[in-house]
Amino acid sequence: MFRRKFILSLCALGGTFLLGTAQADSKTIVLASLDWPPYTGAKLPDQGASVAVAKAAFKAMGYDLKVEFYPWSRAVQLGKADPGYAGYFPEYDSADVRKDFTLSDPMGTGPLGLAQRIDAPVTWNSIADLANKKVGVVQDYVNTAEFDARVAAKQQRVDVAMDDGKNLLKLGSGRSDLAVVDSNVFTYLMKTDAELKPYVGKLAMNAKVLENKKLYICFKKDAEGQRIAKIFNEGVKKIDVNAIMAKHLGG
Repeated sequence: MFRRKFILSLCALGGTFLLGTAQADSKTIVLASLDWPPYTGAKLPDQGASVAVAKAAFKAMGYDLKVEFYPWSRAVQLGKADPGYAGYFPEYDSADVRKDFTLSDPMGTGPLGLAQRIDAPVTWNSIADLANKKVGVVQDYVNTAEFDARVAAKQQRVDVAMDDGKNLLKLGSGRSDLAVVDSNVFTYLMKTDAELKPYVGKLAMNAKVLENKKLYICFKKDAEGQRIAKIFNEGVKKIDVNAIMAKHLGG
């Protein structure tokens, strides 16, 4: 009986070793993301512009990329703590993000701005000018360093939504005065989101851009995350990021 248990134990240990070796040698990278069209989305062509860039970069290095989609806050937590994921994307740079993750080299850009109601346009020159406005934001999104600092200091009123679509719905219904949103996301949602159809022609992007944001992949802040980040960074040098982004964003 002891001998049988010993043999079974060896088999189990061998299986565990082989599984660990297979994971370490895997040529498939798994990342968490969200539905953030046209950059990422399960139903988009090539799963979106940012996914297309990421897949091309990894492919250039002999790796495959699998992307799984979740609500944003869940994607961030999985990327940080779940061993089944190498990280999450796309993300903006911030000091808080760098505390917990290894950021890749930039993998594209996106123009972050403010959506407004056409019948209630807002003129502003600095972030401080928005202090008397209620600005819609999405939960756990990084915005700009100055804007987020003012929110943290309770110098800026905000209304929090779960996603960009809900954020724009609140703007359209008058629950907020402005909404922070990437202009490509705004254009896509206004064309495709049935819930936003009543507000087509009533919402527009403010002419002043908050910031042209660089996009990144956030890998785990450990040796493995740093290893995969290096692989991606080498791969992104081998592809034409701007051409891939333009193809998927219609540029």
